Amino acid sequence: MRRSDERIMVTHSGSLPRSQDLARLYGARSRGEDVSETELEELGRQAQHASVRRQLAVGVDIGNDGEARRESYFTFVQNRLSGFGGSWERPPTADADRYPLYARAYRRFIGAIEGVTNITGVPMAVGPVRHVTSRPIEDECAQLRACLDGATEGAFTEAFMTAPSPGIVVAAMKNAHYASDMEYLAAVGAAMRVEYETIVDNGFVLQLDCPDLALERHRTYKDRSLSEFLAFASSVVRTINEAIENIPRDRVRMHVCWGNYEGPHDCDLELEAIVPVLREADVGGFVLPFANPRHAHEHKVLSDWKPDDDQIVVAGVIDTQTNYVEHPEGVADRLVRIAESLGDPTRVLAGTDCGFESAAGGGRVADDVVWAKLSALSDGARIASTRLFG
Repeated sequence: MRRSDERIMVTHSGSLPRSQDLARLYGARSRGEDVSETELEELGRQAQHASVRRQLAVGVDIGNDGEARRESYFTFVQNRLSGFGGSWERPPTADADRYPLYARAYRRFIGAIEGVTNITGVPMAVGPVRHVTSRPIEDECAQLRACLDGATEGAFTEAFMTAPSPGIVVAAMKNAHYASDMEYLAAVGAAMRVEYETIVDNGFVLQLDCPDLALERHRTYKDRSLSEFLAFASSVVRTINEAIENIPRDRVRMHVCWGNYEGPHDCDLELEAIVPVLREADVGGFVLPFANPRHAHEHKVLSDWKPDDDQIVVAGVIDTQTNYVEHPEGVADRLVRIAESLGDPTRVLAGTDCGFESAAGGGRVADDVVWAKLSALSDGARIASTRLFG
């Protein structure tokens, strides 16, 4: 996994805008409607190529395919693993409970988006969970490689591919089969090992999307004790460590967040509270949000946390839930502060707080603004590089 040895490298957290036609098909399929799988695959391939081109054009160093071949950051696993069926409604977040007027307005906003993929009403585990086909992940990897080989705008310094944590699958896709959630977690971890290893075997960095390690405190565990949540988070990290035991540590980065939604977030757990859990993760780096107003100050935690010398931090310095285009000077200021807290600018990469379209069609930031924000990220990284590296 590349470090910022001579300048601050630029990356992001995964999902990028999909075309309207592609999002419409994903949304229809998530509602159980019949769609043309051939058309879906073709539009997905087109979106992969377009995403790579645009990332290169705005100066992304470490990029991906924008998750174009997936309906959302985690529900796509139902098409690769056995055992999922039926549906249930995820409980609302604690801040939605606290602010009912906000919750009503947010539901109206989501309801007004045509074709958005539903990640609140999701399948359950109704049978044994096993990995049944490697074709989709192999195809994703092959297509991303083809995009990179055919790019005329340059090349990424490195490419990554995302995959969901076993914990978010277990938390979001309810257990209706296993005797215990721990048994369910172990089964999902064993199944997802195939996805993880395939990504790395194809030459890409694996990014584990782990909102469960923070978000689920104010969702699934909002009415339970902190100790119960931390026990869950610890069990997830142990499961991850088992699932990636055959992968070199420096080929894995872990994305942790409090939920990719625009809301109060004043029920979020502090980063400091989950640091002991994160310390146990056998990964090469962490992707953390430091741009949004609720967590911008938490870069200071890095001073006491002191991630291992071989671990990097992808610092979220661009907010993925507002249409403000950050000023490059402001981006640079954030990067410098974060580098000072970590104590080593070579271990800091410039990134985004989260993905821009975690569920197809559900992005809150307009497509053209997304690319302006990523361009500002690149410009800010250049400014920060002059300050940090001379």
